[in-house]
Amino acid sequence: MYIGLDLGTSGLKGILIGGDQAVLAEATAPLTVQRPHEGWSEQAPSDWISAAETVFDRLAAQKPLGGVRGIGLSGHMHGATLLDARDEVLRPCILWNDTRSHEEAAELDGDPMFRRLTGNIVFPGFTAPKLLWVARHEPRVRDRVAKVLLPKDYLRLWLTGEHVGEMSDAAGTSWLDTGKRDWSDDLLAATGLDRSQMPTLVEGSEVSGYLREALSTRWGLPKGVVVAGGGGDNAASGVGVGVVRAGEAFVSLGTSGVLFAANDGYQPDPDTAVHTFCHALPETWHQMGVILAATDALNWYAKLIGTEAARLTGELGELQAPGKTLFLPYLGGERTPLNSASVRGAFTGLEHATDRKAATRAVLEGVTYAIRDSRDALATTGTRLESLLAVGGGSRSDYWLKLIASALDCPVQLPVAGDFGGAFGAARLALMAATHAGAEIATLPPIARVIDPDPALADAFDAGHARFRAAQSAIKDLT
Repeated sequence: MYIGLDLGTSGLKGILIGGDQAVLAEATAPLTVQRPHEGWSEQAPSDWISAAETVFDRLAAQKPLGGVRGIGLSGHMHGATLLDARDEVLRPCILWNDTRSHEEAAELDGDPMFRRLTGNIVFPGFTAPKLLWVARHEPRVRDRVAKVLLPKDYLRLWLTGEHVGEMSDAAGTSWLDTGKRDWSDDLLAATGLDRSQMPTLVEGSEVSGYLREALSTRWGLPKGVVVAGGGGDNAASGVGVGVVRAGEAFVSLGTSGVLFAANDGYQPDPDTAVHTFCHALPETWHQMGVILAATDALNWYAKLIGTEAARLTGELGELQAPGKTLFLPYLGGERTPLNSASVRGAFTGLEHATDRKAATRAVLEGVTYAIRDSRDALATTGTRLESLLAVGGGSRSDYWLKLIASALDCPVQLPVAGDFGGAFGAARLALMAATHAGAEIATLPPIARVIDPDPALADAFDAGHARFRAAQSAIKDLT
C-alpha cells in the first residue's frame, strides 16, 4: 500500500491506495489561514504536523498500515518556512497567496538574470522575494535562517529527519535554474543565500528518505518505508489525473484556479505571466496559467450573502448567456496575465435586475473569463488545448463546467467519481519511488462524461469576455 499526503491551504488530506491504485482509505484534517494585515497570509507549520497526525490516526483506524511501502507528498507551493540551526521554526510560514513582498518581487524581476534562469516572472507570492522582505522588516529572524523549506518539505523533515525538496516545488521559488533542474548559485547569492541553506533536490518519483522509526512504530508501519520526493500541488495533481505527457491538460477549480498543460521540453515565455515549471517526473516540464481566486471567489460571495456555495450553484439551472453584471475575481491580486499584487476585484454593471442568481452567474463567469485569459496566455507560447480534464471542488458544479466548456470553446472531461488530485498523485509518486515504476502508471482516469461547448452561446461569451477585459483595464490602476 502507498500513502499520499496533500497539504492544502484549508486542510491536509491523506489517501491510501493499493498496488492496483484502488483507493482503500481517505482522511482529512482542517487548517486555517491567518491574515494579520492586508495582503498577508500565514500558517503555523506546527499546525501541519498536528493535521498530519490526525490524518495518520484516521487512516490507521480505517485500515491497518502494516502493508505500506511508500509515502508521497504534495503541498501548496512558494511558502517560506524558515528554520534555525536546530530546525526550530522562526516565524509563521508566509504562504503562496501572500502579497506583502510585491516591492521585493519587482526588484528581483528587474534583474534579467531571474527570468533568464528561472523561465518565470518573479511573482510576489514566490519564495525568494519573501526572504528579501524578511531581511528588511524582520532582520533578527533573517539572521537566524539556517534552512528555507517549502511547506510540504517541512512535513518531510518531520517524517524523515531530512532536508530534501524536489524539482516541481523548487521551480516556484525563483532560485531554481528550471532548464537545468538545479539550484542556481547566482540567484541564491542575489538574495543573500547560498546552497547550504537550501534542501537537497531529488526528482518527485525518487526516494527522498525513510520514515522515522518512531513514526513507524506509532502507526504500525513497517520499517524502511520510503518517502518519495513528491510534487508541488499542481504537479502532483497532474500526476494524479494522468496529465504527464505533452498535449494533456487539466483545469483545477480549487481555492485558486489553474490551467495546467504538460510538456516534454522546456519552453518558457515569462512575458506572458505563464508559469513554466519542472514537472514531478524526470525530464518533464509543465506550464500553468494561475488565477488566485477560483472557488475562493465563490466562497467569499457565498459568505457575503450568508449562504453556502453549493446551494448557490445548485439554483442556476441551464446555462445562460452572460448578463450585464460582471465580476472581476481579484480579491487578493492576480498572477496570469496581470502579475499584479495591488489589483482588486469588483462588480460592475449592477442594476435592479441583478438578483441573487444573476450575481452568482457573474461570479462564475468572472472566474471563467480569468481562466480564459490564462488559456490565451498559454496559446502565445504555442500550447493548444483540445480538451480539458476538470478537477477540484468547483468541478462538482455542472453549471460551471458547462460555462467553462462554452466560454473556452473546449470540451471538458469529467472523470468518474473519485479523487484524482494532489493526494492521489502523491500516492502514485510513492508507488514509483518504492517500486521503480515510471510515468506509465500515471494513466488518465476513466471519463464519466464529456461536456461540449454550446455553440449557440459562443458569440455571447466572446462578447462577455471582451467586456470583462475592458473592465479589467478600467479597474487595474484604481487600487
